Amino acid sequence: MGLLQLLKSQFLFQLLICYVFLASGLIVNTLQLCTLPLWLVNKQLARRINVRLGYCIASQMVAVLEWWSGTECTLYTDPKSVHLYGNENGIVVMNHTFDIDFLCGWAFCDKFGVLGSSKVLAKKELSYVPIIGWMWYFLEIVFCKRKWEEDRRTVAQSLQNLRDYPEKFWFLLYCEGTRMTPKKHQISMQVAESKGLPKLKYHLLPRTKGFWVTVQNLRGVVAAVYDSTLNFRGNETPTLLGVLSGRKYHADLYVRRIPLELIPEDEAACGAWLHKLYQEKDSFQADYARTERFPGPTVSHPCPPWALMNWLFWICLLSYPLGLFVWQLVSSGSVLTVVASMALCSAASVGARWMIGQTEINRGSNYGIKEAPLNNN
Repeated sequence: MGLLQLLKSQFLFQLLICYVFLASGLIVNTLQLCTLPLWLVNKQLARRINVRLGYCIASQMVAVLEWWSGTECTLYTDPKSVHLYGNENGIVVMNHTFDIDFLCGWAFCDKFGVLGSSKVLAKKELSYVPIIGWMWYFLEIVFCKRKWEEDRRTVAQSLQNLRDYPEKFWFLLYCEGTRMTPKKHQISMQVAESKGLPKLKYHLLPRTKGFWVTVQNLRGVVAAVYDSTLNFRGNETPTLLGVLSGRKYHADLYVRRIPLELIPEDEAACGAWLHKLYQEKDSFQADYARTERFPGPTVSHPCPPWALMNWLFWICLLSYPLGLFVWQLVSSGSVLTVVASMALCSAASVGARWMIGQTEINRGSNYGIKEAPLNNN
C-alpha cells in the first residue's frame, strides 16, 4: 500500500469528507428553503437555481468517486449516439445490483451535464432524509409509497409536472424496484416460473407498471430510453465505504439509446417489451462474466472538472471554521469541552455511518421479499 493510499484509508480523512458533505449539504438545504417564495413569483427561475444548488451536493459524491477513489468507468456505447447524450431528455434504465450503482449513475449524468437536473423514482421515506432527501424535494424528484393504487395517481401527477421543466433532464429508473439479493432473486424467479416468463440470472423481474406510467407521462418530452447495464471488473463488490477509503474500482457501463417511439403505448405490450429488454440485459451480463467486456466499441469521455472544483470550494470554505474550532478546543484546556467535542465527533461519525449504511445491499428494504409473490408488475 502506497503512502497516499494509506492516508486515504485513515478514519480522520473519511470523517473530514463526511463533515464537508454534511455541513455543505445543510447550507445548501437552507438556501433551497430560501427559494420557496421565488416559486410563487417565477417557477422556472426557482427550478434553475435549485438545479445548481442540487449539483453542489450531488457532485461532491461524484468527485469522491472519481478524484478521491480514482474509480474509472469505461463507457460502451454507439459513437453515433454520444452527441445526443445531455442534449435531450432521457429515461435511463439501470440494473440495481451494487451498493454504488446509484453513484455510477450520477457520474454518468455528470459526464454529460445533467447531474443537477437528473431525476429518480424513489421511495417516499427518502424524502425525510436530511441533505439528499431534502435536496430531492426541491428538485421535484418523484416519490412513491410502493402501493400501486396510491402511486398510480401521485406518480403520474409528479411526472406531468416535469413536462415543462426548463432544463434537459434524465430520469433514472431502477425497474427491478429494489437491489438484488439471493433471497429476492429466488422469489423473483419463482414469480417468473409461475407466469411462464424466462428466468433471469443477473436481474430481478422488472416492475412493468411503473415503467409504463413513466413512459406514458413523459411521451413528447423524453426522446429516448437509455438502457444502461453496469458491472465491475474482477468480480469486485464496491461499497461506498470503500470509495471513502480511497479504494479504486474499475466499472464498465454499457448504454444503448432506444428511441421512445419504438416502445409500445399499450400497457401489456409495453410490459412485454420491458421483459424482453431485461432478458437482453441478462445476456449482456452473461457475456461480461465470460469476457469482462460489453459488446460494441468504447467511447472516451473525460470527467468534467466542475465536480472537483465544487468539492475543493467546500473543503476550503469549511476547513477554516473547523480548524479554528480545533485550535480553540486545544488551547482552552477544558476537559469538559474536550469530552463534549469528542462526543459530538462520535455522534457525527455514527450519523455518517448510518447514511452510508443506507446504500448497502444487506441493509436494503424487504421490498421484493414480502411483496414479490403477490405483485411483481
